[in-house]
Amino acid sequence: MVTITPTSSLAGDVLLFEVPAPRDEKWVAQLQERYPGLEIRWHTSELTMMPKPLPDEVYDGVTLLVGFMPHPAEKLPKVRYVQLMSAGADRWITNDLYKNPNVTFCTANGTHAPQIAEWVIGTWLMANHQFLSYAEQQKKGTWNRQPSLYIEDSPGLRMGILGYGAIGRHCARLGQGLGMEVYAYTRSEKATPEARKDDSYVVPGTGDPDGLIPAKWYHGSSKESINEFLAQDLDLLVISLPLTDATKYIISKEQFDILAKKKTFVSNIARGQHINTDDLIEALKEGKIRGAALDVADPEPLTDGHPLWSAPNVFITPHVSWQTPHLFQRIQAVVERNLEGLGGQKPTLINVMNKTHGY
Repeated sequence: MVTITPTSSLAGDVLLFEVPAPRDEKWVAQLQERYPGLEIRWHTSELTMMPKPLPDEVYDGVTLLVGFMPHPAEKLPKVRYVQLMSAGADRWITNDLYKNPNVTFCTANGTHAPQIAEWVIGTWLMANHQFLSYAEQQKKGTWNRQPSLYIEDSPGLRMGILGYGAIGRHCARLGQGLGMEVYAYTRSEKATPEARKDDSYVVPGTGDPDGLIPAKWYHGSSKESINEFLAQDLDLLVISLPLTDATKYIISKEQFDILAKKKTFVSNIARGQHINTDDLIEALKEGKIRGAALDVADPEPLTDGHPLWSAPNVFITPHVSWQTPHLFQRIQAVVERNLEGLGGQKPTLINVMNKTHGY
């Protein structure tokens, strides 16, 4: 049994959950027992890119917010903490709450890592072992080994991870389990063992908390440094970057020309605007890359009849790699940890954003 020690350090705060999940009465009761005087409001929302503003009485007095999409800043003048349900904050960066230096933003970094990394590895194995081709054959009810199909296994191949955050780290763990060598790329230099550690939320038993997996580390924010990384004979490139002005269309024609040397397979589970779509289609049609697995697109949603749908050797899903029945339970763990920080039981918060860098 967990012993709950009440504290009134959040007395007077109003915590609003604006989330696509039903109210968890047991959990709310535990929080209110832990923090007497904390008012908790819960609004079950739809998962949509265009949410409607909530009634004024829901916003009134809110100081702590847990949600996904931006809300009108003028409705939330007292907010001091925003807990995002996403790993990225690109939808918030023009919001006045985000611009306010007195409002702390924390991401849900780490809560999506297991399921998204499994999507990356699952689609990689699907492509390497031609599962889709054999699935089509099964529909026809024929037995044919198709010796012309290119089959490849993973030991000795090289995975390059562009953005070595929580998702990238678990991709590295799974890739290493397949026998792959891992190269990591980060914006800032990670020259020491301490700098290579992960300070975000980690699902137990996952990821690379100590940063021990990569055989090589690369860093920088210039096109030249990105290109140097991409030129390292990568068999699989995983794009797991936050979307910022600096990373928009970071993979375009010049980068595809570099990847053409090894015919790299490209996996994008970050944001569609990391890749120039026209250049991606050209790279697929011309065989510069061996294929691509995309859980995101530009435009998003990808329009009916868009040329990317029919490009060769591409697999597309509608931004679903984050889905798991365990997601909100993990987000609850992040919220609990940060309430301890806000309430003074812990000295710091976790997953605090660097608003300048956008992640």
